[in-house]
Amino acid sequence: MLFIVNPISGKGRKERIIAHLKKKGLEVVCTEYAGHAEKIAREATQRVIVAVGGDGTVNEVARGIVGTDKILGIIPCGSGDGLALHLGLSRHYKRALNTILEGKTTSIDSAEINGKAFFSVCGVGFDALVSERFANSGKRGLLNYIEQGLKTWKTYVPEKYLINIDGKEWENDAALITVGNSSQWGNNAKIAPLADINDGMLDITIVDMFGNVDLPALAYLLMTGHLDHNNKVHCHRGKHITISRKTSGPAHADGDWFNAGTTLEIKILPESLNVIIP
Repeated sequence: MLFIVNPISGKGRKERIIAHLKKKGLEVVCTEYAGHAEKIAREATQRVIVAVGGDGTVNEVARGIVGTDKILGIIPCGSGDGLALHLGLSRHYKRALNTILEGKTTSIDSAEINGKAFFSVCGVGFDALVSERFANSGKRGLLNYIEQGLKTWKTYVPEKYLINIDGKEWENDAALITVGNSSQWGNNAKIAPLADINDGMLDITIVDMFGNVDLPALAYLLMTGHLDHNNKVHCHRGKHITISRKTSGPAHADGDWFNAGTTLEIKILPESLNVIIP
């Protein structure tokens, strides 16, 4: 096994985690720059590659081994940990390590957005803009993410999208569109509550523009896994999704934003990643 640690994740826990891993005689390497985890994972000769960090670290490591016979392990210690929580992994590093040592291996789906691999969720609209501003704020953590969200919401204007799911096409004004391989953004905020990571399908959540008065109900349903019960939320499923808009702007994949241009092409890659689960 090889443990790839993102040294800026974990808000002080990383030193304890590294010390614990080394005490057990496990091989640990720390990343030094963005994209380093992917390179290490791709070039590693070990069979089990463990990502120690948040969603971004997990995404990088998984990109390095997707489509191979290598196996992903996760010790989650990020701000959201969306994929790890969907898989039922503990955020307590000793319990997560026990899962790696004693759990079982399964194959899960992955996906691509404009050729960029993701494993949990991607999307455009409000959450993508918040992801961009969060990344550029220079601060980390859930509280900063909430702060950026509140600031963004004050001036946010929804866009019109042309959506095509497996050949069915229509236009839709939306506050945001999320495509989920797994069910959540992170912290158990289930934006795609019906998503199954092993079913060969992607779950699309389209949220209409809403007012401040709608926020409490939407937030409650988001955190309880029943967002699909709200009449401003529309859920679809498919294997090949295209989303077009008039102007380029941010999109996000597993929490990391990027400029995606005017057209997003998203597709499922069934059973393409081996991962250790409880």
